[in-house]
Formats: sequence, C-alpha cells, structure tokens
Amino acid sequence: MIGLIVAYAKNRVIGNKGQIPWRIKGEQRRFRELTTGNVVIMGRRSYDEIGHPLPNRNTIVVSKTANYEAENCVTVGSLTEAIDIAKTKWPEMNIYLSGGAGIYREGLDLADKLFVTEVELEPEGDTFFPEFDETKYDKTVDEAVDGEIPYTYVTYTKKNER
Repeated sequence: MIGLIVAYAKNRVIGNKGQIPWRIKGEQRRFRELTTGNVVIMGRRSYDEIGHPLPNRNTIVVSKTANYEAENCVTVGSLTEAIDIAKTKWPEMNIYLSGGAGIYREGLDLADKLFVTEVELEPEGDTFFPEFDETKYDKTVDEAVDGEIPYTYVTYTKKNER
C-alpha cells in the first residue's frame, strides 16, 4: 500500500518558512502510529526540518542536491526511484509519502490512500497541499479531536477505476 500522510489547515497550508505553522499536542500521534515499522518517503526540506531519520522506520529522502547517510536512511534522486527501492527492499512494508509539497504533488496520483489531518486553522503560509478530486475517493472520518485547536483525522481511499 502506498499512503500519503499529511496535516493541512483549512486553507491547505502545510508550511511557512520551512516550518509547520502549528504545534498541537497529540496531533502527530496518527503519523507515528501509521508509519512506525514501515517506509517513509520525504523530500530534502522535510528531512532537514526533522534533522534525522525517524526512529523505527526506514526513511528514504528524495533529493537531487544532498546525500544523507544514516542507519535506516537512504537518499535517492526521484520519487519513482524511492518507491521502487521501498517495494524491492521492504516488500512487506507499507509506504508513506510524508512531504513536502513536491512529493505530495507528484505522489497524489500514486497513493492508494490519503491519511489527512484537517487542522481547524487558517495560518499564513508559503507551502500548500495540492487540490485533488475528492470524487475519486471514498472518505472516512476516523476521529475528530476537540481542543484549543481542533483537528480531524480523515482517510481518503482511492476508488477502483474500472
């Protein structure tokens, strides 16, 4: 399974000046639960923001300019190369595309499922999640979380195209 995992605001903002423009206690729980024990593919800037490979996951960084070498972390030049390596090296694991915007744009059509955290904010931002045709997916609201900043976990499953 190829999943795309993202948190975006009501205005589709996912970043501002290289940072996620919110900090919500517990909001990243779903990311950790889904990706642990699997493969995470991210772009160079997303990796740089984190600064290290994610624990208990195989991390593939897509970059044409940098080369990261660490335990459970490899660097490749393209998203298709990253997916090919993940399927070959770890065929039993799920693959999660985890940003940034370029990976999301390129990976949207490749993903079987979209795991979205919809954040009830409209922050300023310079990086956005791309628009997508929701009619191509079955939408499931998994959990709504109230709090200072409410958010909702939603799963979009691609419909079988016949």
